[in-house]
Amino acid sequence: MPGDVVPASVPVMTVTWEESGWEQLAPGVGRRRLPGWDCTAGLVLGAEGVLAVDAGSSLAEGARLRTEARELTGRRVTHLALTHPHFDHVLGAPAFADAEVYGAVGLDVALAGRGREELRADAVRWGLDPAAADEAVAALVPPRHAVSGEWTLDLGGGRQVLLADVGPGHTAYDLAVLVPGDPGVVFCGDLVEESDEPQAGPDAVPSRWPAALDRLLRLGGEDAVYVPGHGAVVDAAFVRAQRDALAARSGVSE
Repeated sequence: MPGDVVPASVPVMTVTWEESGWEQLAPGVGRRRLPGWDCTAGLVLGAEGVLAVDAGSSLAEGARLRTEARELTGRRVTHLALTHPHFDHVLGAPAFADAEVYGAVGLDVALAGRGREELRADAVRWGLDPAAADEAVAALVPPRHAVSGEWTLDLGGGRQVLLADVGPGHTAYDLAVLVPGDPGVVFCGDLVEESDEPQAGPDAVPSRWPAALDRLLRLGGEDAVYVPGHGAVVDAAFVRAQRDALAARSGVSE
């Protein structure tokens, strides 16, 4: 994991987090709760680069996130990390066409061929307008960078961000984003949910989910802020309790 370095400089913000509808979690780190499915999007500012975490549920939502990021920083998003292949997290990705896109190894396969058909069907089933789903799926490009194990992004000014392939769990391709600092921030994707019980669809791997949360806790530590895929930010105790509940439900030994 990168050293706990608070960046020496971040972009000069042209508006505040609050003015743009975002929640500041740490210096240069924020998140937005998106309407509709209460999905989280994240933003990490460095002196030379800007990382977005997840892209929303449609091209329109992705474009709004891209515009808000530029309003906040005065610069474009240079990197995009996708935490897992569900429509409310990935269908806005084509709006970041000039960003370097990262996902857990295998995510490119999940977003191609039959996976695209299932993604579109899932989006419509959950209430996304069919035309919006068609538009986003047609424009979707698999991530260029496959993360196996850990990958450190240097955003400049001492800001290093760790991408970690911590799954399978919620899906077969769960990516966590860890931002060291005071406090450290862990973007968990839907491995952690606060606004409802963790959702285990047909692509979940329940027997491996507790181990994925153990990995999150080891990487983030006791004092980090944990950002769920849906809901309010939580602490390590919440993640540990959710881990224990999932272990009991799936019959995984402690």
